[in-house]
Amino acid sequence: MPGTYVGFLRGVNVGGKNKLPMKDLAAMFVAAGCGEVQTFIQSGNVVFKARPALASKIPALIAGQIADRFGYRTPVVIRTVEEMSDVLVKNPFLGEGVNEDYLHLMFLADTPSARAVSALDPERSPGDKYIVRGRDIYFWLPNGAGNSKLTNAYFDSKLATVSTIRNWRTVNKLLEMMRG
Repeated sequence: MPGTYVGFLRGVNVGGKNKLPMKDLAAMFVAAGCGEVQTFIQSGNVVFKARPALASKIPALIAGQIADRFGYRTPVVIRTVEEMSDVLVKNPFLGEGVNEDYLHLMFLADTPSARAVSALDPERSPGDKYIVRGRDIYFWLPNGAGNSKLTNAYFDSKLATVSTIRNWRTVNKLLEMMRG
């Protein structure tokens, strides 16, 4: 039975680089065998239905199609509707009464080792906070995401995986779309 998933692409349509029309991206998911495909905003968010065996292949399939057709590589990270529901209710910063405009969530392709997580520098970006939980990293970035030193490149290199980050509003909207 098909499940509901969201695919996150990193670095598309940002600052005029890695252009990827969302209609083309949606068509790639349909061609891969996904159903009920919807995109959200221009930054590479795709809600879709697929059987679990197909969903597990989607990151490589879509990344390969983008490389072949558009000439650049971009990571694709997916989550189930259950995983998205879970990350929303477990945000450790919500209970602290912080302004949700400064909340972000980084989705990792793989679960990092405890050793790699413990080696992260909690003072890398003074004023910013993060908490790693499994394949997700919660952020409170009161100085703004653009000013933070807590970047994809930093976490990818330190945790030996690939990641993509979304603001809290986008994460909430995507879960709303997944639930129909």
